[in-house]
Amino acid sequence: MFIQLAIYGLLIALFPLAIVWASKDSNKYRKLIAVTLFLTFDLIVFGAFTRLTDSGLGCPDWPGCYGQANPFQAHTEIKAAEALMPTGPVTVMKAWIEMIHRYLAMCVGVLITAQLIIAWWRRSSLRHSPWLATVLFVLVLVQGAFGKWTVTMKLQPIIVTIHLLLALTLLSLLVWAWMRESPKAEIIVRPWLKTLIPVVFLVLLMQIALGGWVSTNYAALACHDYPSCNGEVIPELDFEHAYVLWRELGKTASGDYLPHSALVTIQWVHRSFAWIVFLSLGLTAFLCRKHATLRTNSNAILAVLFVQFLSGVATVYFSWPLSIAVLHNAGAALLVLLLSMLNYRVRTST
Repeated sequence: MFIQLAIYGLLIALFPLAIVWASKDSNKYRKLIAVTLFLTFDLIVFGAFTRLTDSGLGCPDWPGCYGQANPFQAHTEIKAAEALMPTGPVTVMKAWIEMIHRYLAMCVGVLITAQLIIAWWRRSSLRHSPWLATVLFVLVLVQGAFGKWTVTMKLQPIIVTIHLLLALTLLSLLVWAWMRESPKAEIIVRPWLKTLIPVVFLVLLMQIALGGWVSTNYAALACHDYPSCNGEVIPELDFEHAYVLWRELGKTASGDYLPHSALVTIQWVHRSFAWIVFLSLGLTAFLCRKHATLRTNSNAILAVLFVQFLSGVATVYFSWPLSIAVLHNAGAALLVLLLSMLNYRVRTST
């Protein structure tokens, strides 16, 4: 099984590697990072799709599926599990969704390994230190471990949330690696912007962590209206159970069923903190628009931020449709990408 999975990962990675090889870009290393960045963003969005379709346990073991390298080989076991629970965590469709997610993750792992090899092999000719490529390689190994624990620990909320945050950290570092290989425009900005943007970036990550906590606890519809929550501006809140980090899915720390008031709290905190993100990120992007070289990047942030707000509200009003929920997750990843680009440009300015 392990050999088969390794072969799958290599074969899938051959296509993006061929794109890099055939590219007319004189900097093939930069092209490799760009392709890896694109596929990592796709992986994050598909990971959201996997979670939102409840396919995280589509194959209840790791790294294969019932000890096999693909759902075809495990078809008998999958069908038997599906017959016992037709709407349960294991179905043929969910098994394929989960394994495609893993195949894509292996492909990204191969590409990051290729970056590591090239960075150290050509360290004398590349413009930058190979240590960022090394950090990316270590991070993808840690991310793989959390992917395993997501399955083996049965979607424990804190594990799934950390898995999401690590993926976005990987995305942000790939942005940095790609941009430092690209031509740099001369920018003169006020020094306080160099402090403001990292702070706003941390605020954005906090909101994504809160959103991940909503998703992993299945609390997206705990409030069925907006801007009120179940008809109240401030509903009954239960912080005692809502933010206990180490517990099973749907359970309190003591093993009892998680009360609905805890789910309401999780949802209400996420939507309330969204206003802080909306105002702080919006104001930052607006201030950065005054610099001509930052205007396109800032406009993109403002546009995505507006769509992100609409998709969040629409998720409640339309009772969490899959397409809008995936769009909301993709918007969060895109904001991380765009803000990482803005942060790099400002941090490397004069």
